[in-house]
Amino acid sequence: MTELLAVVTITIFAVISPGPDFAMVTRNSLLLSRRAGVLTALGIAAGVWVHVAYTLLGVGLLIRQSLCLFTVLKFVGAAYLIWLGIRMLRTKPAERTGLAAHPALSDIGALRVGFLTNALNPKTTIFVVSLFMQVVGPTTALPVQMGYGAFISAAHLIWFAIVALFFSSGTVRLRLIALRHWIDRTFGALLVGFGALLATPSVTR
Repeated sequence: MTELLAVVTITIFAVISPGPDFAMVTRNSLLLSRRAGVLTALGIAAGVWVHVAYTLLGVGLLIRQSLCLFTVLKFVGAAYLIWLGIRMLRTKPAERTGLAAHPALSDIGALRVGFLTNALNPKTTIFVVSLFMQVVGPTTALPVQMGYGAFISAAHLIWFAIVALFFSSGTVRLRLIALRHWIDRTFGALLVGFGALLATPSVTR
């Protein structure tokens, strides 16, 4: 019971803390649609299983012990976030004669963005690996550990679906959509900042 409470508590605080996942869901919900935001949240929840899977397979221990491997994964994830951020920073203002819509994002595209944002996020790697290595006991049955993974994934889905619903609501969108150009650039700057931060040596295992 103590282990379960620790997993639940740590997961909730980790999920609601701002990061690349939050930025991407908020951006897609505001500038694209509620559907895009929710599908991005679903992609994020699926991305969590990548971290859970390699941790349960023992690769998580290898990542934790190998500074070289962890550094490579960290730079790949940081590069992806910076690439996304630069694309958003290059957004041009909408024409005055009509609200130029953002390029449509397919359902698969929204899922892919959410999945890659989480699966390549070194912070999620640190969170999941540390949680299973330090909180979950080595004698805990595999089905129970998979249950923890399911909870972590579900927590991401529920929280970010709520975020998507909020930021795609009519009132919020109407007040902010006129600033879509600056919103895109703001979230672009945040992603570049997250990527740069994750790439620095200060992000240790």
